[in-house]
Amino acid sequence: MSQRSFGRDARTARPLDFQCDFTQNADGSVLVSTGNTKVICTAFLEDKVPGFLKNQGVGWVTAEYGMLPGATHQRTLREAAKGKQQGRTVEIQRLIGRSLRACVNCQDLGERTIVIDCDVIQADGGTRTAAITGGCVALYLCLWKHRKKFFSPPLAGRVAAVSLGILDGQVLVDLDYEEDSTVDVDMNLVKTESGRFIEIQGTAENRPFSQEQMMQVLEQGGAALDTVFEKQKQALLNYGVEPAWLTR
Repeated sequence: MSQRSFGRDARTARPLDFQCDFTQNADGSVLVSTGNTKVICTAFLEDKVPGFLKNQGVGWVTAEYGMLPGATHQRTLREAAKGKQQGRTVEIQRLIGRSLRACVNCQDLGERTIVIDCDVIQADGGTRTAAITGGCVALYLCLWKHRKKFFSPPLAGRVAAVSLGILDGQVLVDLDYEEDSTVDVDMNLVKTESGRFIEIQGTAENRPFSQEQMMQVLEQGGAALDTVFEKQKQALLNYGVEPAWLTR
């Protein structure tokens, strides 16, 4: 295996950073940087729910995802110019939405919707996992801003995601683009802070993988996410979110 970006070993994720309140108009916003991948995540709380949830007393969380034209080496055409979203975009935003719904107790949210927008401004692998990890922080900031609307925090706990791969039999944590395009197996792992799985996406791009390798992926991915959860928590505490909101 060649030298990994940022001089890290196989088990180590790229440097992770959260810049809270990155934009001034959203209820919650964060610029999440995972190595050279950068995603702006914004969250809004709306006093309405989709039609299928009306008059049921529960809330909803949904997400949208997009990649700005300058995010990649060659300009990415805006999907609005094409007249429709690509299948990849729809798949990713559904993944983000169902992942972030695990953060929220929809009964306690009431008939309100949290909308998370994830816009990739620089892509170097792991954009969907960065969007989930940063989207969770934006969601917490949004609810913290509107905390007076709730008797208790309508939260179920934080979620985060990491990409993984297998190359020549070795498990790699947090793939950059160069690695993502060459690995034999490409995977994404989404978990709750309490250790429960939300999503395991895995595809053998070149070579099938064994059950033993799968367990190794889960172990190394889980260890990497423990660090991510701690960094999420520290970013929210530094912003001023009360510790009680971060213990679920």
